[in-house]
Amino acid sequence: MVSNPLLTPATQRLFAHRPPTNGITALDGSLDYFSPTTREPTNRTPIYGSISLSLSSSLSLRHASYGAFERTRDEQRESVKKKPVSKAKQQTENGNEKATQNDTVKENHNKKNSKKKKKNSKKKKMMMRNNNKVVNNVRRSPLATRGGSSVPHAPPPPQPPMGDVYNIIPIHDLLTDHPSLRYPEVRAASAALRTVGDLRKPPFVEWRHGYDLLDWLGLLFGFQNDNVRNQREHLVLHLANSQMRLQPSPATPDELQPSVLRRFRRKILQNYTLWCSYLGRKSNVRLSSRRDSGDVRRELLYVALYLLIWGEAGNLRFVPECICYIYHHMAMELNYVLDEQYIDRDTGRPFLPSISGECAFLKSVVMPIYQTISMEVESSRNGKAPHSAWRNYDDINEYFWSRRCFSRLKWPLDFTSNFFATTPKNRRVGKTGFVEQRSFWNVFRNFDKLWTMLLLFLQAMIIVAWPEKEFPWKALESRDVQVELLTVFITWSGLRLLQSVLDAGTQYSLVSRETMWLGVRMVLKSLVALTWTIVFSVFYGRIWTQKNSDSGWSDEANKRIITFLEVAFVFVTPELLALVLFVVPWIRNLIEELNWRIVSWLTWWFYTRIFVGRGLREGLVDNIKYTVFWIMVLASKFTFSYFLQIKPLVAPTKDLVKLKGRYNWHEFFGTTNEIAIVLLWLPVVLIYLMDLQIWYAIFSSMAGGIIGLFSHLGEIRNIGQLRLRFQFFASAMQFNLMPEEQVQRSDMSMVKKLRDAIHRLKLRYGLGQAHKKIESSQVEATRFALIWNEIVITFREEDLISDREQELLELPPNDWGIRVIRWPIFLLCNELLLALSQAKELADEPDWSLWFKICKNEYRRCTVIEAYDSIKALLFKVVRYGSEEYLIITNFFKEIDDCIQRGKITAEYKMSSLEKIHAKLISLIELLLQPKRDINRAVNLWQALYELSVRELPKVKRSIEQLRREGLASVATENDAGLLFENAVEFPAADDADFYKQLRRVHTILTSRDSMYNVPSNIEARRRIAFFSNSLFMNMPRAPVVEKMMAFSILTPYYDEDVIFKLEALRTDNEDGVSTLFYLQKIYEDEWKNFMERMRREGLEDDNDIWDAKPRELRLWASYRGQTLSRTVRGMMYYYRALKMLAFLDDASEMDVRDGSHQIASHGSSKQNRGLDGLQPPSRKLSRAVTGVSLLFKGHEYGRALMKFTYVVTCQQYGQHKAKRDSRAEEISYLMKTNEALRVAYVDQVNLGRDEVEYYSVLVKYDQQLGREVEIYRIRLPGPLKVGEGKPENQNHALIFTRGDALQTIDMNQDNYFEEALKMRNLLEEFKANYGLRKPTILGVRENVFTGSVSSLAWFMSAQEMSFVTLGQRVLANPLKVRMHYGHPDVFDRFWFLPRGGISKASRVINISEDIYAGFNCTLRRGNVTHHEYIQVGKGRDVGMNQISMFEAKVASGNGEQVLSRDVYRLGHRLDFFRMLSFFYATVGFYFNTMMVILTVYTFLWGRLYLALSGVENVASQNSSNNKALGSVLNQQFIIQIGLFTALPMIVENSLEHGFLPAVWDFLTMQAQLASLFYTFSMGTRTHFFGRTILHGGAKYRATGRGFVVQHRSFAENYRLYARSHFVKAIELGVILTVYASHSPKARNTFVYILLNISSWFLVVSWVLAPFVFNPSGFDWLKTVDDFENFMNWLWYTGGGFTTADQSWEKWWYEEQDHLRTTGLWGKLLEIILDLRFFFFQYGVVYQLGIADSNTSIVVYLLSWIFMVVAVGIYMIVSFARDKYGVREHIKYRLVQLLVIMVLVLVVVLFLKFTKFKFLDIATSMLAFIPTGWGIILIAQVLRPFLQSTMVWETVVSVARLYDMLFGIIVMAPMALLSWLPGFQAMQTRILFNEAFSRGLQISRIITGKKSN
Repeated sequence: MVSNPLLTPATQRLFAHRPPTNGITALDGSLDYFSPTTREPTNRTPIYGSISLSLSSSLSLRHASYGAFERTRDEQRESVKKKPVSKAKQQTENGNEKATQNDTVKENHNKKNSKKKKKNSKKKKMMMRNNNKVVNNVRRSPLATRGGSSVPHAPPPPQPPMGDVYNIIPIHDLLTDHPSLRYPEVRAASAALRTVGDLRKPPFVEWRHGYDLLDWLGLLFGFQNDNVRNQREHLVLHLANSQMRLQPSPATPDELQPSVLRRFRRKILQNYTLWCSYLGRKSNVRLSSRRDSGDVRRELLYVALYLLIWGEAGNLRFVPECICYIYHHMAMELNYVLDEQYIDRDTGRPFLPSISGECAFLKSVVMPIYQTISMEVESSRNGKAPHSAWRNYDDINEYFWSRRCFSRLKWPLDFTSNFFATTPKNRRVGKTGFVEQRSFWNVFRNFDKLWTMLLLFLQAMIIVAWPEKEFPWKALESRDVQVELLTVFITWSGLRLLQSVLDAGTQYSLVSRETMWLGVRMVLKSLVALTWTIVFSVFYGRIWTQKNSDSGWSDEANKRIITFLEVAFVFVTPELLALVLFVVPWIRNLIEELNWRIVSWLTWWFYTRIFVGRGLREGLVDNIKYTVFWIMVLASKFTFSYFLQIKPLVAPTKDLVKLKGRYNWHEFFGTTNEIAIVLLWLPVVLIYLMDLQIWYAIFSSMAGGIIGLFSHLGEIRNIGQLRLRFQFFASAMQFNLMPEEQVQRSDMSMVKKLRDAIHRLKLRYGLGQAHKKIESSQVEATRFALIWNEIVITFREEDLISDREQELLELPPNDWGIRVIRWPIFLLCNELLLALSQAKELADEPDWSLWFKICKNEYRRCTVIEAYDSIKALLFKVVRYGSEEYLIITNFFKEIDDCIQRGKITAEYKMSSLEKIHAKLISLIELLLQPKRDINRAVNLWQALYELSVRELPKVKRSIEQLRREGLASVATENDAGLLFENAVEFPAADDADFYKQLRRVHTILTSRDSMYNVPSNIEARRRIAFFSNSLFMNMPRAPVVEKMMAFSILTPYYDEDVIFKLEALRTDNEDGVSTLFYLQKIYEDEWKNFMERMRREGLEDDNDIWDAKPRELRLWASYRGQTLSRTVRGMMYYYRALKMLAFLDDASEMDVRDGSHQIASHGSSKQNRGLDGLQPPSRKLSRAVTGVSLLFKGHEYGRALMKFTYVVTCQQYGQHKAKRDSRAEEISYLMKTNEALRVAYVDQVNLGRDEVEYYSVLVKYDQQLGREVEIYRIRLPGPLKVGEGKPENQNHALIFTRGDALQTIDMNQDNYFEEALKMRNLLEEFKANYGLRKPTILGVRENVFTGSVSSLAWFMSAQEMSFVTLGQRVLANPLKVRMHYGHPDVFDRFWFLPRGGISKASRVINISEDIYAGFNCTLRRGNVTHHEYIQVGKGRDVGMNQISMFEAKVASGNGEQVLSRDVYRLGHRLDFFRMLSFFYATVGFYFNTMMVILTVYTFLWGRLYLALSGVENVASQNSSNNKALGSVLNQQFIIQIGLFTALPMIVENSLEHGFLPAVWDFLTMQAQLASLFYTFSMGTRTHFFGRTILHGGAKYRATGRGFVVQHRSFAENYRLYARSHFVKAIELGVILTVYASHSPKARNTFVYILLNISSWFLVVSWVLAPFVFNPSGFDWLKTVDDFENFMNWLWYTGGGFTTADQSWEKWWYEEQDHLRTTGLWGKLLEIILDLRFFFFQYGVVYQLGIADSNTSIVVYLLSWIFMVVAVGIYMIVSFARDKYGVREHIKYRLVQLLVIMVLVLVVVLFLKFTKFKFLDIATSMLAFIPTGWGIILIAQVLRPFLQSTMVWETVVSVARLYDMLFGIIVMAPMALLSWLPGFQAMQTRILFNEAFSRGLQISRIITGKKSN
């Protein structure tokens, strides 16, 4: 046998059997190991056998030897049926003999049969012996452990029978009673899969009755059984759902419609078809043009084969074209099997696939490629090796973009190919398609068109501005200027040369023998660009030569200009062609999408032909929109730049050129001022290159605001505005959320679209009487009430509202014969009193006049009618039926009704009496509401009411006889004595909950005097109601019925964050005495009160018992206010709840709806009245939530919702958590138990002994019937999951368990709301609409950041984030068409992404910002990303300063890596010019330009320092007429930098959604809370990490933590985090400003100095103080003292080898240099060059010292280095003395110190005596020599590999420690001063927690820990 080098020794061994553990079950299926089997680990005696698949060495590759050695894995046998062992073994051996014979015939058919039989009999004997050994070993071996060998397993829970375990649909048993199986479409899809018919059965395995097409494929190609089961359900579910959506519905729904299958096959195999076309290969999907039943089966096989390959590919799902390659060959083999006439040439028998057997596909195909990827990643040294040194996922994938993969890899895979990692590195295939080289030049390479434009315009503007004309067009009248402008062509060709050289320099390693033409093109491009540069230079020179010889612009000179222009025309011809194609984008798309060879030849010069990035042009309308946008931006930018940047600098430049003066130092360049001119222009040029970002921010804010206005955002901003439009809101909810009757055609006709638009217009602007329609239809009103009340119920469950508020918000059912809609009470409050006052005022008016005025307000009309009808019903209920009094009341109301009909109310009755009746009615109702009711008082009230109504109310007095005749008085005379009602009053039963709920409502209507504008009082509840109501007036697609909606899944990756907060964590106090629960109680004070009210209703007697009586509820309440998994799961499960309710409403009859609303109302009121004691509703099998609409469900709702929605949480570590008995495992299990649609996927690690480990993707759920967790699928992976970045790998392994057409990606810090979940049907309909040329592939969804209330810092972060996720995304999607996927809750077209690499990329380090690559990939593969703002999802953000900084660092580092990536390079080159601009400024450009702002500050200040120290500034200020321009022109960027960058989008979005004045107020409040300090600090974070990543790498995932930040962070911790990124840089700028202030003539004028440097000082202050200003207790004096001691201890602690950076300065110092160890040569060189700037201080300052005596000789500078040497020498002497004498001979150590001090004093005295030395020189020289020392240390760090082994290194380390101590003291000094001053601590607390203050947070008690409780 030939051993495969790819396999580890462990893998090559036979697989020992492992007994079933938790979730790993024994297979019980006779011989057939592929069948669905029973899993019962107990009471079994396994019988083990083995199938021998040994092959000859010549066949090892032919039959995919990779897996051949593992095919002898032991097979478990059925023992329950008690088959004889020998028979089972005999069957196995016969099967093996057939297999071996077949293999041998294929390769060696000339050998004799006798040889074969001998060989086989030997093998059989050996195999039998091996089997017995294995059985014995297994019986003795311990259980395999999971999640690591060290962790013993808990005993496994008993597994249910395999046949009973299913995920969503029990396809294995179509006769079972399951709601989903009621649909004929499910049965149709299942039946289609069972059409195996006459297909040739796979040999060597027992074919069982009931097997289907997927089983057939599984047996034929060796797919895993659980993969087959998983994809069977996947396929059936999708086909059934698709058939349900057919419009019109098919005539035979129980047959699979060919059109459904055809559409699915085209979609899922579209990428494969395009790949075949691209490579010029014929697709192996072969279907006849005529459609017959056999064709449907064949089509099903093709689709199923792809799904099975994809489902088992593991990490290979990230390499989609590799999967295409595998599918291509397996489909070819499938064709050979299906086409019976195809005979295997080697064997002469019908063809069999080259891979088959148990797990054969995984072992023979997937594992070899996986091992190659894995070994490449290993060679990356955990991502620290340069990207160019190893192949990532993209490189592996792009190998399959060339035809060589067919000739090299072959099929079956040729493992000797140099593609595989077994080949030595020097002969192996290298990088493919692109080489990621780390360099700042990548920003130019990727976006060369942008930089070319900016540089050419800069050159042109300088040329035009130089003559100093007032306007540019006047300068252009000069022929000289016109000719000078031609130099832009020389620059242009030079930039092309630079681009071609950079391309060649970075991509040279792509050139090999196979890609020789690539190298040829690189060389030719450089030569051609060089030629153009020379040609332009020569022709340009000839123009001036001719002009000078002719002494003017002669005809000959003009001819030469014409010649130059003709040459230039040839040069720009390709650009003109590109412009033409830009105007007609469809032609360009067509050309790029053609796979003709001639097209690739014609375009060869311009770009490499690649599979992606073709046909990216948008439609003409979109083209026009974003072109207009960018023309406006560019016009503004260049106008501004010309008049305010370039033109003002011309005069000072000319003056500097002419300036003659003496320098203060030794000048190397004579007396010219070139350096001064460069330093004058450099900041301006940097601003010029950067400020397009600012213009983009301005215009995108304006565009976003306008689009938001037209989208109708912010029309309902608060509850007050909702009150005015509530009746229209009810109609809008009906219109949007309730499906209309389905028309026969699926596409919307123009008439229907127009009708819908008109209806929306009416709703939006209150035209027509929408409420009349609802009022006339009781069913519509009740449907609305059911939905609205369910929303209110969820608010109550979330404790956002109290029980009282719930009653005020609910719409009760129409009981008591009320004739109008019973609007929520909060709308009706005060309306009755106003109506009464109107009646009193208009008592003399006719009825119609009074009624007209009342009806002007719809709520008042409804209130009057409801009050009248309610009182009528109430009076009848309280008086005994059949009594005389009952008859009197009947007659009285009959008379009133008759009067109303005649319109004579005001004529016949006194309106003034109504107030008295009103007062008595209130008294009566209040009496009824009391627990103890006095019957006598009730009788008195009745009699008073009778007197008022019958005697006082009518205008005409009637005698007693009249009253008796009319039935309004008692017939019996004794009752006249006042005993009326004495025996007629009867109180309703105390348990009549429904009556008392109605009574409370009537009481509220009668008594309320305030307008209840504060209902609900909770800010979050108000915001949600306002957004939801506003969204229903926005444009959204109509919702289909649930049955016809798209199915979708949600995927949430989870690692090991909090699931539910633990009680201990909630109780434990921090160092300030604040517990998490106490903090939450104060932040969410109203919600805590509502929670306690709910607990009391549920049986809690004493509030203090909450910890013991309701611990889980308490933990959940706290967890739902943190960023926990339980919060995310609760939010996402609202989709399931919403779908069940909507499914009920879709099918509910009028009777169901009407009766249901009464049932819910009575149930709800009984709960509120008496708690749940004894009133628990009957439990349901499938439902746990029995509130609201769920009481009415009939059963089918569950099945329908499960078919449409699945939620998969991929808890990667769940298996290990279970093994370790981690509480998180139990909490996740609890979440599954309470949420039936929740599935948990995890990776299980099974140790088989001898270092052999298998990895499985496992899916589990909680089975409600069995009452325990069950394992659904277990699919083996090719190896460890995490090869690339963790999160995308985690998503990828669980992706196979998702279902549906769409997939929403949700992170673990997100939340959802029930009312938003109702709109998901509408959102999914967007996939059917065209947005431009294409339908959407990603639907962008808006986010609401819910962490903004925690602190001011959290508010700043959420405000910044909100403007980005709303306004920013809105503009990127439309009009700019470059929205990507930013880790938001976007919804993916699942079957579009599934064959294209999934929903993220996972290559190590380069894809650290994994989410955005889904957007890049989508755009490059011609997808379309849209953005929709009528639906939102909650999102948590970091809330503490350190958390935020780590998050910013992670994102900035990720953007730094993006600059290197092939995706960004391709988008930069393949998008058209204007989309490329949008893409740059929306992604990496933002970070690059932030860095440019900081660089501008640096260059500006270094320039000022140069001008001051050199003396140029002094001479210029005396001589220059343009002193003002020279002084202030450079300060322009800082005004822009501070505010506009972050503020404008925020202000615009806030204005749009909350109003202009609130937005301005918020902005001013933020400034008062020092938001500018925070945003400026953030700029420093982004700059540091973005720049360092591009230069050196070192990007890594930073876990920010998601807890609440109320804890004080120590100074040492802050120093570790910010020393290098902020503090050192701030100190450097501070030193520059100090030196400048002491040596600049401008500093003498304080105002000018402040004007020039205020923003620079602000930057310094921000970078030093921000971490302490936003640190709780940051200015507490005692904490400051403790922090200082802690810092000093950390600084001097040496520790041992196991110390961490938190404990020891030295460990931290080495970690801070990690990036220098991994950076390349260029990175080190650039770092050294940058560090040289610190030496300039010394050079500039020593000439200013008194001791220098104005001498400008170079000797002065050289002598100054003696000081440095002496300083180091003294330090080394003192250190040596301390080490030698410091402990034992302390006197000697003191003596050495004394000698050193005496020598220093002596030297100073000598200097004072014999030189012009001044004491001030000591302080000044410190500013010179300290920076020099720091520069030396930085350079020494770069040269560490050479210095570390020498004695010098110890000195470097000890001096570096002193520097860090110095920096720490400098940073701490202002903090200590502010801590010492009184009042600053209180002010800081107020700033930090202001928002929480305004909501009742007692922060002073929190910070000091003085809890009242």
